Amino acid sequence: MTTDWADREFPNTICLFDVDGTLTPARGVIDASMRATLEALRKKCVVGFVGGSDLAKQMEQLGENVKDMFDFCFSENGLTAFRKGVELPSNSFLQFLGEDRYAKLVNFCLRYIADLELPQKRGTFIEFRQGMVNVSPIGRNCSREERNNYERFDLEHRVREGFVAALEKEFPDYGLKYSIGGQISFDVFPVGWDKTYCLRHLEGEGFSTIHFFGDKAFKGGNDWEIYTHDATTGHAVKNPQETEAIIKDLFQI
Repeated sequence: MTTDWADREFPNTICLFDVDGTLTPARGVIDASMRATLEALRKKCVVGFVGGSDLAKQMEQLGENVKDMFDFCFSENGLTAFRKGVELPSNSFLQFLGEDRYAKLVNFCLRYIADLELPQKRGTFIEFRQGMVNVSPIGRNCSREERNNYERFDLEHRVREGFVAALEKEFPDYGLKYSIGGQISFDVFPVGWDKTYCLRHLEGEGFSTIHFFGDKAFKGGNDWEIYTHDATTGHAVKNPQETEAIIKDLFQI
């Protein structure tokens, strides 16, 4: 067991949090109450976050000082990772897939989106990231109102669900997994590169208890794999308020 966490009441325990819908409202900003709760929690145990977005987006939501707020920062499911502010080894989706296969995947997605009949279409339908691509039928440049409207439309018409089924049929040999998360998009990444990827960085740390909190902890949601992983104790939450309530109850904050 490393002595790096000897200042914590429970040095062999870590709490990992999804970001959107768990620590913050979807694409929203962390509030003062959650900040204070996390600060108090770090006196009890080790604290980290794991999300599919890149670090820049997570800093927009959690704050510019995110590397000081958390002991572990796992961006893009841990493909980009920091421990006590120091960057850990990274990996690349493009390196895994190769340029030719990547181009075929993107071309298929763009053709599929072009044929979709949606109430609105905006921009940035495919966002390339270090460890995945994020695909959004409406486009990530939509407004918050359009985002909310699309979420309701998607729940009714299962647009993303149908899109994922088409990709699974078209690329059965690519070794890819598809995970619907947030309100408007889904992630595409290599099998095993879901949020459980971040657990690789915790090997050797000596944690006997790994709590995970996420709002998409259902089959097909992007928290499901880590929520149900043998190494974690999963907590399904509906919103940041519920996250905060469970933290306070678990650790008597």
